[in-house]
Amino acid sequence: MKIVYVSAVALIDVDGRVLLAQRPEGKPMAGLWEFPGGKIEAGETPEAALIRELHEELGIETWTSCLAPLTFASHSYEDFHLVMPLFACRKWEGMVTPREGQELKWVRPKDLRSYPMPAADLPLIPILRDWL
Repeated sequence: MKIVYVSAVALIDVDGRVLLAQRPEGKPMAGLWEFPGGKIEAGETPEAALIRELHEELGIETWTSCLAPLTFASHSYEDFHLVMPLFACRKWEGMVTPREGQELKWVRPKDLRSYPMPAADLPLIPILRDWL
């Protein structure tokens, strides 16, 4: 089974809300809500992938020193196995702006279960609720 490495982030605003992005139409798992991030390219660290993805997807800049490792997901889908470190980030520059047609929502940790998410993301919710 193919292993896919993805890096994700829980962006946390000053009110303690977490940013969710809805996968746009035309992408696998369209309509589901997820933590921002993306595939880790060859030769890239998980942190470098997040810094790149946050710039591309949301138009913001952050730094490795602002990415705190929080937990990870390891989940088998039908066609691949996903390994996804989840970082927490409270500091970035720029205004969060959807740049790839995705809808964005700032969500209180207690309300994360109200949003349909990919199966790999679901075990991350209680960890975020407990941590925040």
